[in-house]
Amino acid sequence: MKIIPIAFDSLGTRSMATYIETADIKVVIDPGVALGKVRYDLPPHPMEIERESLHWAAIRQYSRQADVLIVTHYHYDHHNPSEPDIFRNKIALLKHPQENINKSQQGRAAYFLDVIGSIPEGIEYSDGKEFRFGDTCIKFSQAVPHGNNDRLGYVTEVSITDGNYKLVHTSDIEGGNLDCQRDFIIQEDPDMVIFDGPMTYPYQNVIPNIVQILKETRVSDFIIDHHYLRNLKWREKIAEPFSVADSMGKRFGCAAMFLGKGEDLLEARRKQLYKEYS
Repeated sequence: MKIIPIAFDSLGTRSMATYIETADIKVVIDPGVALGKVRYDLPPHPMEIERESLHWAAIRQYSRQADVLIVTHYHYDHHNPSEPDIFRNKIALLKHPQENINKSQQGRAAYFLDVIGSIPEGIEYSDGKEFRFGDTCIKFSQAVPHGNNDRLGYVTEVSITDGNYKLVHTSDIEGGNLDCQRDFIIQEDPDMVIFDGPMTYPYQNVIPNIVQILKETRVSDFIIDHHYLRNLKWREKIAEPFSVADSMGKRFGCAAMFLGKGEDLLEARRKQLYKEYS
């Protein structure tokens, strides 16, 4: 199985866009990218805007190659209603637009379905379902809250296996504090996890969850990214999981590290960017 993080916060934009290729199927999870509108009372720096453009070009490229496009929820860093053509002749596996969804996402979902219309080859609502393509199985969790509660709506977690290797992409669970979020990962027992770290609540709350996943699954590659990489001190705040993973011989870090690149936290560095490149 080939797994390529396309656009992530550690690479400079808000996104969890990921490309997966097996012998049977090519998939893009969450083909969207966005920027924080305001950080430190500042709008996105031109360097962030340029990176967003580059990441969207990459998402379009991988989406053209893909057979299946997955949307786990309707926030704009996970889908792009302004570019419906990327769904042309694709199978669209979408978070249910009416069930387990808050008012804001329900409105966005209705608009998205309107603009994509008959562009995809087929549309399926994915919550809690499995889809098979040859030896490849794509399995979705039931809708789980976006974070500690349903204020921001619900998301679906995604498991993809080709029979030999398994990936779980958590979408926006913000650290997996809830049993329903964490149980899906542990039950799937993946080789790789792409994990959405916490946003604003205390980082210490999620450390036991991360350690539990490291210890109770066969995971060998654990990518933690997205909300979590909007803090320049992210490494020191999760020193324990780094240590546990190292002691178990497991790779643990952000998407940039997985790709062999240096992390480039543009949003977290926005104030610095304006001082140095104004």
